[in-house]
Amino acid sequence: MVRRPTGAQVAASSTWVDPDGVRRPAGDVHAWVGGTNQTVCGLALSRSSLGRFPHVAWVDALPEVGRHADAVQHVCERCRAALRPRRDAVDRRAFRRP
Repeated sequence: MVRRPTGAQVAASSTWVDPDGVRRPAGDVHAWVGGTNQTVCGLALSRSSLGRFPHVAWVDALPEVGRHADAVQHVCERCRAALRPRRDAVDRRAFRRP
C-alpha cells in the first residue's frame, strides 16, 4: 500500500518577494514534503534547480484557492493528483444493493 503524503510544502523554479519582504514561490510549482530531497512527483530538488519554500503550504500555492499564488505560472499535475483527496476517502458509505 502506498502512503499518500500529507502536509506538503512548496518547491518552485523561481522566487518573488512580496511587499512584506517574504520570499514566495513563482514559475513552476511542485509539492515537496519536508525532510526529503525530492518532490512528490519524483523530481530531485537539487538536479531540477527547485527552491524550497517550507513556510508556504501546498494549498496556498494553488492559483484557484491560494493566497501566495500571484506569480505561479504552472502547477505540476502529478503533484496535484498525488495530493488530491481520494474519492473513496471522501465518501465512506458502502455500496448496498437495493
